Amino acid sequence: MVYQPPAASCPLCPRLVEYREKNRVANPGWFNGAVPSFGSLDGRFLVVGLAPGVRGANRTGRPFTGDFAGTLLYQTLIKYGLATGVYAADPADGVALRDCRVTNAVRCVPPANLPTPAEIAGCNPFLTAELASMPHLKVVLALGGVSHKAVLRARGLRQSHVPFAHGAVHTLPDGLLLVDSYHVSRLNTNTGRLTTPMFEAVIADIVRRLT
Repeated sequence: MVYQPPAASCPLCPRLVEYREKNRVANPGWFNGAVPSFGSLDGRFLVVGLAPGVRGANRTGRPFTGDFAGTLLYQTLIKYGLATGVYAADPADGVALRDCRVTNAVRCVPPANLPTPAEIAGCNPFLTAELASMPHLKVVLALGGVSHKAVLRARGLRQSHVPFAHGAVHTLPDGLLLVDSYHVSRLNTNTGRLTTPMFEAVIADIVRRLT
């Protein structure tokens, strides 16, 4: 399967299209489209988030860039050698990924940061093709339960195949490692559900598994 990313003007989900267009009218200088993945398909490690944030990737056009979640994600990737540069919440900040790629289960920003089950399913073929187009892929990090289930669906597995649990490492039938972490959202970090040491421990373990 050859990976074909969704067009920025992807028409598949009417509610998301409507919301995207409302944002385009209100903020014509923003990206306002299906956000492309960041990083090479040759990487051995893929991070899968939920969906673009309205003032984050929907504004900047790069996953996890421009809102709080990206700070913890990219600073940690840089700290553990999976990225280089200095994250400045801007696609022009020069950050480059190493052996790593970042994407989302849903490529367009959803209202209230919450896609519907139909939207998650509608976008899943893009994740399916992306996973299949990464020949060296060894580890997928799912940020949150929705992303965890999206990865299972993309691999042809039941969403109940293995349960989501922060820090869990699941070996899928094809040998791919699915690693779980709470999402790096401001909500999770502000409430202490996810701390910087907790997330760093997950990334450190992934790096050990890649060496």
